[in-house]
Amino acid sequence: MLKTRFTELFEVDHPIMQGGMQWVGRAELVAPVAQAGALGMLTALTQPTPEALVAEIERTRSMTDRPFGVNLTILPTTRPVPYDEFRLAVIESGIKVVETAGANPGPHMDQFKRAGVKVIHKCTSVRHALKAQSVGVDAISIDGFECAGHPGDDDIGGLVLIPITADKVDIPIIASGGFGDGRGLAAALALGAEGINMGTRFCATREAPIHERVKQLLVESDERSTNIIFRSLHNTARVGKNSVSDAVVELLSRPGAKFEDVAHLVSGARGREVLETGEIDRGLYWAGQIQGLIHDVPAVAELIERIVTEAEAVISKRLLGMAGRSAARQVAA
Repeated sequence: MLKTRFTELFEVDHPIMQGGMQWVGRAELVAPVAQAGALGMLTALTQPTPEALVAEIERTRSMTDRPFGVNLTILPTTRPVPYDEFRLAVIESGIKVVETAGANPGPHMDQFKRAGVKVIHKCTSVRHALKAQSVGVDAISIDGFECAGHPGDDDIGGLVLIPITADKVDIPIIASGGFGDGRGLAAALALGAEGINMGTRFCATREAPIHERVKQLLVESDERSTNIIFRSLHNTARVGKNSVSDAVVELLSRPGAKFEDVAHLVSGARGREVLETGEIDRGLYWAGQIQGLIHDVPAVAELIERIVTEAEAVISKRLLGMAGRSAARQVAA
């Protein structure tokens, strides 16, 4: 069993985290992730109200007695979001782990800390990781450019970003973006991370509450099957490649293009329709480059066990085996 600062801090068996995903981070997925010994995250803003989030927390607890957390993404929205009320719902529900993302979590830290909540903040750069550490978060989830969602505007892949972040911050870091098998977990640990965060890979599991056609699309797609959108609007995002994201890329490439030119294509409601109906070209869906390493749709527990077993084999047989052979050659010489 792989024990790291991540497993010790969050009291889980395996250094694997299921990140917050809009419309996907529900009890049906989070509970089996937690039950299998990893850290599952409910997505707060998938729920329409703080009261609905409380109910979803209780529903998850009815399905598992293992630790899980809540993702609270703090981003500008077309309609005001009662973030303070969502934060209070998390605290009063007794949740002890929160993943924040988007804006600076500083304004939320005092209340989380007073309630004994451990905070993981998702970052896309070293400078943001250092800022998050300075305001008191307990761990950093560092997103490489390979990730689905918002990878930032620096275009730094995980192979560089993870070890640089590990060198600069003192708190545990979780590697995010491009992870989906045991080789990736072993690599992340070698680069200085304490675990991995997976989003797209968990979508292609039996329990993920999305349409089977979407899951099969993730299996059939490859590492090139994404589009980068919103770059010109300084809100870079990686989404799955379909006719809608192709149209967004084309429209925003025109001189003087504005968000209003694509607003009708990129609404969250349309993205939800993709996930729920399997009509792939209804809207945008989030997906990372890890699609190229997704070849099946296993149960969550099977996937987690496979990743951990493969990582242990890579470390013990390949890496330590190589070190052993090197030492034997030196002795022989």
